[in-house]
Amino acid sequence: MAGEAFTLIEGGRAMPVDARLAEGRVRVAEADVERAFGWKLAPQGLCKGPVCVPVRDRAGLAAEGGVDLETLAETLGLPLALDREERVAVLGASSAERRSRLASLEAPDFELPDLVGRLHRLSDQRGKKVLLIAYASW
Repeated sequence: MAGEAFTLIEGGRAMPVDARLAEGRVRVAEADVERAFGWKLAPQGLCKGPVCVPVRDRAGLAAEGGVDLETLAETLGLPLALDREERVAVLGASSAERRSRLASLEAPDFELPDLVGRLHRLSDQRGKKVLLIAYASW
């Protein structure tokens, strides 16, 4: 499928793919959806390992132009952050997974540089009291 360069992100992994943008929708080849997100369109629905989700509107999900990303996310019940101008789509975690993370009261690990460029990981601070200050300009 010849299209425009696009990046699919899931679980912190970024996968460059070709996408077709038409009528405000973003469509990606089935093989690229499987490579990036692990979901495969099968006769029984969308499958990832032993888990299959039934697909009510197969024609709306997958057509000649590929898999529609918004319909994919809606079918799976997953949040999707889609920026057509920047050509990037991020498939988020399920509500059950987010609820489980919140219930654990454990922040996800991340790594950031300090003012001189040394990298620091949150996991290096386990067992210590840590004050995190976040700022956003918007």
